[in-house]
Amino acid sequence: MELDLPGFRFHPTEEELLDFYLKGVVQGKKLQLEIITTIHLYRYDPWDLPGLAKIGEKEWYFYVPRDRKQANGGGRPSRTTERGFWKATGSDRPVRSAADPKRLIGLKKTLVYYEGRAPRGTKTDWVMNEYRLPDPPTANNSVNPPPPPPKEGIVLCKIYRKATSMKELEQRAAAMEAAAAAALVDEEEEVVVDTSATAASRKPSLPELEVPKPNGLEWLQDPFLTQLRSPWMVELCSPSYATILNF
Repeated sequence: MELDLPGFRFHPTEEELLDFYLKGVVQGKKLQLEIITTIHLYRYDPWDLPGLAKIGEKEWYFYVPRDRKQANGGGRPSRTTERGFWKATGSDRPVRSAADPKRLIGLKKTLVYYEGRAPRGTKTDWVMNEYRLPDPPTANNSVNPPPPPPKEGIVLCKIYRKATSMKELEQRAAAMEAAAAAALVDEEEEVVVDTSATAASRKPSLPELEVPKPNGLEWLQDPFLTQLRSPWMVELCSPSYATILNF
């Protein structure tokens, strides 16, 4: 049944999430009004989850069942979705009771969603807090044995989008501008190389200079002989000498 209560806001504390909601589900208790829905969270991308929650404006809550292998602590859950994966940011953080700080009521794990495939991927602003109950204590005697673990483990997850700071937005914008500038430089270099290659292929070849071949009469072009054959030299010379020169 869809929750539609005007003015109702759901902002539970971590202690309330663990000690009331999650513990009640694990123990099989039913609430008169179910506020948190149960889904297989890793079958969806984070931007699809708000539409699957029963209530929430900036934070959305889900019960997420784990398989037997994960519930018994024998394996790590697969946090891979269709388009990315959830990556833990650190180790589990203990959550203690505000009234009794010595009492451990649960563990909290923070994860960030990455688009792509591990180990590489693009970090997004989607964040998940995963809450789980502490492991049951081990008893050293058979008089008071610990309660058996549930057949199916279950955790409570809170999904929200982290507020992006102005500095991070400026860094993203600068990175995008740098990538665009690098792509433009690459395109210009490709155009220059292509133009140079085209110009080289179209460059006309100069014709070879044709040098006249010797014909054996080069001696007639001698300057000294040319002066001797001038008209004024012919008049000065005797008729016999002129006859020799005109031969």
